[in-house]
Amino acid sequence: MRMLLIHSDYLEYEVKDKALKNPEPISEEQRKGRLDEVLAVFMSVEKIDETNPDEVVEKAVEEIKSVAEQVKAERIFVYPFAHLSSELAKPDVALKVLQRIEERLREEGFEVKRAPFGYYKAFRLSCKGHPLAELSRTIVPSGEAVSREERNIALEKEEELKSYWYVLTPEGELVEVDKFDFTGHENLRKFANYEIAKNRIADREPPHVKLMLEHELVDYEPGSDGGNLRYYPKGRLIKGLLEQYVTEKVIEYGAMEVETPIMYDFEHPALEKYLNRFPARQYVVKSGDKKFFLRFAACFGQFLIKKDATISYRNLPLRMYELTRYSFRREKSGELSGLRRLRAFTMPDMHTVAKDLKQAMDEFKKQYKLSMEVLRGVGLTPDDYEVAIRFTRDFWNENRDFIVELAKIIGKPVLIEMWDQRFFYFILKFEFNFVDNLDKAAALSTVQIDVENAERFGITYYDEEGKERTPLILHCSPSGAIERVMYAILEKQAKLQARGVKPSFPLWLSPIQVRVIPVSDEVLDYALYVAGKLEGARIRVDVDDTNDRLNKKIRKAEKEWVPYIIVVGRNEKEQNTVTVRRRSDGRQVEMQLEDLIKEIRSQTEGFPYRPRPLPLLLSKRPKFRG
Repeated sequence: MRMLLIHSDYLEYEVKDKALKNPEPISEEQRKGRLDEVLAVFMSVEKIDETNPDEVVEKAVEEIKSVAEQVKAERIFVYPFAHLSSELAKPDVALKVLQRIEERLREEGFEVKRAPFGYYKAFRLSCKGHPLAELSRTIVPSGEAVSREERNIALEKEEELKSYWYVLTPEGELVEVDKFDFTGHENLRKFANYEIAKNRIADREPPHVKLMLEHELVDYEPGSDGGNLRYYPKGRLIKGLLEQYVTEKVIEYGAMEVETPIMYDFEHPALEKYLNRFPARQYVVKSGDKKFFLRFAACFGQFLIKKDATISYRNLPLRMYELTRYSFRREKSGELSGLRRLRAFTMPDMHTVAKDLKQAMDEFKKQYKLSMEVLRGVGLTPDDYEVAIRFTRDFWNENRDFIVELAKIIGKPVLIEMWDQRFFYFILKFEFNFVDNLDKAAALSTVQIDVENAERFGITYYDEEGKERTPLILHCSPSGAIERVMYAILEKQAKLQARGVKPSFPLWLSPIQVRVIPVSDEVLDYALYVAGKLEGARIRVDVDDTNDRLNKKIRKAEKEWVPYIIVVGRNEKEQNTVTVRRRSDGRQVEMQLEDLIKEIRSQTEGFPYRPRPLPLLLSKRPKFRG
């Protein structure tokens, strides 16, 4: 069962039409309903609940009671909501479960209303908006009815884990999240609310989706599974440049690049145990009588390489890296959202072997700074993302100064999630999280200190005395998934656009950096000459040779976020100059072509380059959408 619990000023509904052939019979009075000062509980009863509906009812009631006590709610609104799951129970089972939950909550002393089952309904609610106002819960029946492939212990435990939430200031003050003054830190407030609620469902389309389609970057692929996308030439260029940039930064940092398989044996003992320690849903494939899973990170292959390697203390810290194209996670369909959350994604994944906790923490801090540097290169500064740091209470007590230093490095308050005991394989983790225009957060960069998997996989090193020792392992993605970086770039530009600022890509990522527009066919030869000089200087340039009017050509280039527009006419041809319109400041200046080349090179130096992804002449280009 999936539940979304929203503490609300009110919830009201009105039945519109049948959603099932045989919905629950209702009276005229039941076609509308409302409760004020209410805990609204949106519910999806799932197929797995059919194995033990009574247990699901009792677990659900306990969860609802617990949340109601925390928010001091005396009224409960049970609302059937099929959109929380793609694996729904049979309608008759679902209705009985909902009816029984309604009865049990009344027995517990709550005032309860339940919306009718099997109908399309319009509803309105007013969420109270405090940190506990939006929460999600997953109920899973126990027993052997759930297969190993369908069940992930880490995902289940993650739902049950008791978290304590704080905000840590750069001055070292640890404040309970509901007592922190978020004035001036509105983005952090949104992030804290999102993390505590754990509601990953996207109820509407985020703005970056419109942008990725308008710019013909990325599109949905109806011929594949959901969350698998197609990339048009401009999108592939941006994605390829990002892949190259992050890889170069990691190799420059000192990692060795490797390549490993994308599928692994379910029966491998170390892999089987790791699957139940990593909170991700797997894709399962069969080959003959054997079952394999598609990797969801590069851990498996890199761990197996390290297991077979002979490692000396002199080799440490030992850094290994792979850009996984692709990693696979079978996310729920309601959570899939453009480039933000996918089922197939490209993950830059570095794993570092460290001899002890001191070396691991030193690497952790260096990789924290590396992640900041990588994001800055793609146009994301600390103002654009929020930091979450997660650990146990014991780790905090023993390493408080280290955690405070991380907050000082980022220079602003960070969200802390603390646990009484460690469940996951890591003892310390950070993430840089982008909060988008729908107030949803997505993790970008992350580093974790892993204290389990070296022993699980048999990874060892030889110390100064020649004795075999078990190391620690750091998991690091300095950017997060490449697709998520694209999402964050587009969402940031959507925010700027909403504030009246011209959106743009970082210059080194712009699919076309310069567009040359001849005012007439008479100067097309000069436009091509200018384009040739720019292309020779490794600048992506194209020429608008269409029959559109000049103003329309300029508007078209503006709509495509082209950073530099060059208009050439008879005067420019005669004087061998160019008239340049800069998108960044809106200025139009006449200059020598060599000066423009120097200006562009000064902004793109140190970043990777790829040639223009489309034909030089706009008249030769296909239209990929519409």
